[in-house]
Amino acid sequence: MKIYLDGKFVDEAEAKVSVFDHGLLYGDGVFEGIRLYSGNVFRLEDHLERLEYSAKSILLPLPLSRAELSQATCETCRLNNLTDAYIRLVVTRGVGDLGLAPWLCPKPSLFIIASKITLYAKECYDNGLAIVTVPTRRIGPAALPATIKSLNYLNNILAKIEAKQFGALEAIMLNDQGYVAECTADNVFIVHKGEIITPASSQGALKGITRAAIIDIARELQIPLRETDMTRYDIWCADECFLSGTGAEVIPVVKLDGREVGTGRPGPVTQRVLASFRKRVLTEGTRI
Repeated sequence: MKIYLDGKFVDEAEAKVSVFDHGLLYGDGVFEGIRLYSGNVFRLEDHLERLEYSAKSILLPLPLSRAELSQATCETCRLNNLTDAYIRLVVTRGVGDLGLAPWLCPKPSLFIIASKITLYAKECYDNGLAIVTVPTRRIGPAALPATIKSLNYLNNILAKIEAKQFGALEAIMLNDQGYVAECTADNVFIVHKGEIITPASSQGALKGITRAAIIDIARELQIPLRETDMTRYDIWCADECFLSGTGAEVIPVVKLDGREVGTGRPGPVTQRVLASFRKRVLTEGTRI
């Protein structure tokens, strides 16, 4: 496997970062998870824009322009002879000392990995997930806005650990006000009386690229969609529920906290959204 690392393509065994890199020491950096479908990098420009916004928010200069990032991403896929892949693009603050000061890191580091990912088995898409609400709350926007896709995912990892302890593969995370924010790695949608509803990004939800695609799909399918505050009650009493994310794509949820959602089976709106999404990923984006 070839990894892009600071301007060069190196073998996997040679793709190394310093133990003094602030991305490792402090989670000081940003990243994007991107998908390649049949030679098409889905919504690459949207991912790179979000990366730029995340970097700007933490005052991290990107070492490449957007065009250069796009070229490096596509070339990483080509060199590895991939037509379908999960791409991880990471920018760290770079090497500094053992203190916090980011201004002592003179040069950011950038690497791109293109490989495979399988978050859920096929039966999870066919039959739906049973998920739980976990005690760990989503970090509030006053501490760290969820719109910054930073390397510090410990909040989500704690929630993922709790989900596993409860026997679930994914978990709902609430914010400090008790509203649904998102899952550990996915955005949340419900269907209620013919309307798709999703938490507003102001409640702690990442502005997901797949989430944005769902909003476009709802418009295409002429299904009303609303962003608003959501509680667990809304999911318990929904007709359908599904999650979205780069890795998960669109996956149905059939049970939350021991309560069946709707019929306890993936619903028709979820299936229509998923079918439309699977068509879009082949055409929207950048050909490698």
